[in-house]
Amino acid sequence: MAKAGKSKIAGTRKVRKKKGGKRKKVLSNWSVITIAAVLLLLLIVLPVLKQRGGKYDGEPLPEISFSALGIDISHNNKGPIVWDSLYVLTDRQGHMHKSMEDARNVYPIKFVFIKASEGAGMKDPMFKQNWEAAGERNIQRGAYHFFRSSKDGELQARNFINTVGELRHIDLPPVLDIETIHLGCSRKLLNQRALQWLECVSKAYGRKAIVYSSESFIRDMLDKEITDNYPLWIAHYGVASPDSEQWDYWQFTDRACVFGVPEPVDLSLRR
Repeated sequence: MAKAGKSKIAGTRKVRKKKGGKRKKVLSNWSVITIAAVLLLLLIVLPVLKQRGGKYDGEPLPEISFSALGIDISHNNKGPIVWDSLYVLTDRQGHMHKSMEDARNVYPIKFVFIKASEGAGMKDPMFKQNWEAAGERNIQRGAYHFFRSSKDGELQARNFINTVGELRHIDLPPVLDIETIHLGCSRKLLNQRALQWLECVSKAYGRKAIVYSSESFIRDMLDKEITDNYPLWIAHYGVASPDSEQWDYWQFTDRACVFGVPEPVDLSLRR
């Protein structure tokens, strides 16, 4: 009886094995379908990922008229800049990228603002190299100072002047980059020190300095004595124009894709 039972079980196993073969065939068909679907998806997705992470930045230029495009740099910008080949390239949709062969429009970078100093004593370690490189090319250059509200305005002005030295007549006016207020510093003291810097530097170079800041900081923190008497360079990201019409320069992105610059960079337009 036991042997007979084993014989029946063995026979049953043969039948199941045969059915398993059909299941494997079905699974194999599904595997082929799955692989084909994945490959098709990759064919669709990879070009998009390539554009976003490689040649393409994905950001469009603002749809307003402008006279020039320019960048601003400091020691924080990594990698060598190809000064002889600085361009903003856009595709058919107006998005920035780095492929000359795919470019629909080519805009040369016509100006560059370079960080010179910060506070009362700091000098940007890359200023001299960047300043000289820009001066040797057909790019209008300008120097900027990062303002520290905790430091005396005149001391900061001297730091900037000593770092930059003389300006050529074709160079851009000096820039005061004022973005933050030091803990414990009042709004009144902030404006007093900023005005000290502006008056001292403007007098030294015989031209009015430019004030750079965000639209909200200009509106909420800076006095009319500054905003009504000095040219403004507004940081306002996106393609929509700043709410205020009172600006000469508009920095519209901090992650622009610029041919000749290895990493994303600040990009501004000039009226």
